[in-house]
Amino acid sequence: MTLLPSAAEASEAIELPGFGRLPIVWPAIRIVFACAVVGLIFGAKWFVAIMKEDPGSQGMVSVSRAVQEGAWAYLKRQMKTMIWFVIVIAIGLLLMYRNVPGFGKGGEVGSFGIPVYVGVAIAFVLGVAASYAAGLVGMMMAVRANVRAANAALTSFKKSLYVAFRAGGVSGMATVGLGLLGACLVFIMFGNQSMKVLIGFGFGGCLAALFMRIGGGIYTKAADVGADLVGKVEQNIPEDDPRNAATIADNVGDNVGDCAGMAADVFESYEVTLVAAIILGAAAFPFLKTIMSAQMAIAAVLAMVVYPLLIRAVGVVAAIIGIYAVRGKDDMSMNPMHPINVGFFVAALFATIGFFAVSYYVFTEGKIPGYDWWRFAAANLMGILLALV
Repeated sequence: MTLLPSAAEASEAIELPGFGRLPIVWPAIRIVFACAVVGLIFGAKWFVAIMKEDPGSQGMVSVSRAVQEGAWAYLKRQMKTMIWFVIVIAIGLLLMYRNVPGFGKGGEVGSFGIPVYVGVAIAFVLGVAASYAAGLVGMMMAVRANVRAANAALTSFKKSLYVAFRAGGVSGMATVGLGLLGACLVFIMFGNQSMKVLIGFGFGGCLAALFMRIGGGIYTKAADVGADLVGKVEQNIPEDDPRNAATIADNVGDNVGDCAGMAADVFESYEVTLVAAIILGAAAFPFLKTIMSAQMAIAAVLAMVVYPLLIRAVGVVAAIIGIYAVRGKDDMSMNPMHPINVGFFVAALFATIGFFAVSYYVFTEGKIPGYDWWRFAAANLMGILLALV
């Protein structure tokens, strides 16, 4: 039992003393916020460009529209069911944290006077909304881009690759942009209490992803089995024939499970790992005070808190450059993975340069002892190399 922290130590470990006084903090938050907005702008730009592409023949449009309507109907029905869970859990968080030390019992408030326990509930709802928005963008883009990519493939491999890859870029930018935007808003609104509030944001993203991923997976598998058994076996209609009603339902399931669900799932992973890295940095404060001065410990903790945010911001910029580097050719002998791999390597190169620059900037600011910038840069480089391998 002696290894367990006291209530005061636990509260201190998830607060940010001196937040905003270190020169690096607010410039870093502004940079991350700007990168998140830039990512969303590029995603919107690509969405508009893809929607201008020819969707193909009337038959292609008819099938695509049926899938779009089915996917949207499913998602609306799921949201109507889930909203009650969100309301109940948000109220539960309010009641549960209201009397918890460090969250409301001592009158803790954020930068705008909002109580911390209220902030947890607000962040939870924000996390749910952001996760659902990421999934919705992924689904909307998929059901519109697939018919355009298929039609483009009839005449040009290069254009088909352009449509398909940019469509993935739209979903990716929505995922990372909303994740960083949500985290920045929490920091702006709650300052040194942000660590506690971020827990709610991560939880909300997880809950929405759970509903969308598992619900969509069950739906698509049920439709898949129906298409196989009823259409193909009993009625002798080919599985992928649009006359088979279950085929449309199967494609709807693929979109809500493998597109909307996957986007929400990626958002969850992205946001939860970001929140975890930030909280781990803040949790080091009680220990750091024992090995260095309090002022130096504050500087070290704040550096470790903004570092994951800046790393993710660099990732957004590198991803945009990498997407523009994907350029196919109308050559039937070309490996279609070649231009995609070029984009991956270009993004990895720019990300590595950015990671080294951010590591140097963050961990030489204030000359924090024991925090050699190159160690953090090397860890990021190792992650990139493993991802490429």
